[in-house]
Amino acid sequence: MRALAALVLLALPALGAAAPRKETPMPEYAKPSDEELRRRLTPLQYEVTQKAATEPAFENPYHDHKEAGLYVDVATGEPLFSSLDKFDSGCGWPSFTRPLEPARVVEKEDRSRLMRRVEVRSKSGGSHLGHVFTDGPKEAGGRRFCINSASLRFVPVSKLEAEGYGKYLPLFAKKAARSSAKSTSAYPVPDGAEAALLAGGCFWGMQGILREITGVLRTEVGYTGGKTEHPRYEDVKTGKTGHAEAIAVTFDPKKLTYEQLLGFYFRMHDPTTADRQGNDRGSQYRSAVFYMSEEQRATAEAVKDRVAASGKWKAPVVTQIVPASKFWSAEEGHQDYLKKHPGGYSCHFLRD
Repeated sequence: MRALAALVLLALPALGAAAPRKETPMPEYAKPSDEELRRRLTPLQYEVTQKAATEPAFENPYHDHKEAGLYVDVATGEPLFSSLDKFDSGCGWPSFTRPLEPARVVEKEDRSRLMRRVEVRSKSGGSHLGHVFTDGPKEAGGRRFCINSASLRFVPVSKLEAEGYGKYLPLFAKKAARSSAKSTSAYPVPDGAEAALLAGGCFWGMQGILREITGVLRTEVGYTGGKTEHPRYEDVKTGKTGHAEAIAVTFDPKKLTYEQLLGFYFRMHDPTTADRQGNDRGSQYRSAVFYMSEEQRATAEAVKDRVAASGKWKAPVVTQIVPASKFWSAEEGHQDYLKKHPGGYSCHFLRD
């Protein structure tokens, strides 16, 4: 994953279209002749869209692509998916919770490769796109459209009008307005959910614990608290960027309150070591709560005081409680690291 221009967590779906407005007419989506497809498409694009081939996982341009815009059929230009519905599933291919418009994506049974799956194709061009599974985010409907990058062409928001997709611009305008109104930190979260930014040492171990807690909807590791733009792991680990390894958490407050989340946070790391966790030393491993509202600040202060007075720790609790700043998503290799590498390094565990 790459750093985002705002505090991250992929924007989750369920944004309705605004009222129709006058825009550039939408183009036709007729399928070109086979001769033209062979001329226009790369060999891989042709094999994937016309012969139902599958591109290599992780070695494709859109699996960790974050820019706002639409993904259209590479063969016909038919609009298929939106960045608003894109999420990181860890599978190595672009994943979406739903099509831009359900009628544009056709589902059909696929019994190839001794498996029973559901294939998805574009409506107008019949291009093979990928498959749909039922292991997607539950809060977004539970579906995962696993799509080949080779089946898609990306159109950024800045070019939607010029390329004939102007009718979809209100979706992105509405999302931006809702995100900025959610909190003082402009942290985008779905309706009914809340977000938290926490640092407590190596983010691999923290994410491994947090994603298993009931009520946690989504987690993403990254960097925050420093001044360096677009930080990279190699720079952060030197301690010179000022950033801390942190984790962004989206949670359901009906199942897990912010106070309860902080209860887990103070149990999973040592809050008495200012710039160290286990064998990891440096300010990038500091203990810090980055609050997004005055309510979060007050709750964090209260929980910290309660932990300090509990007698569970022999040294003073030194966790910083500071305003949230821009969060930069860490590289894909660090996301869900312990899920990808069971038995990998971690100094985190839940204490009694």
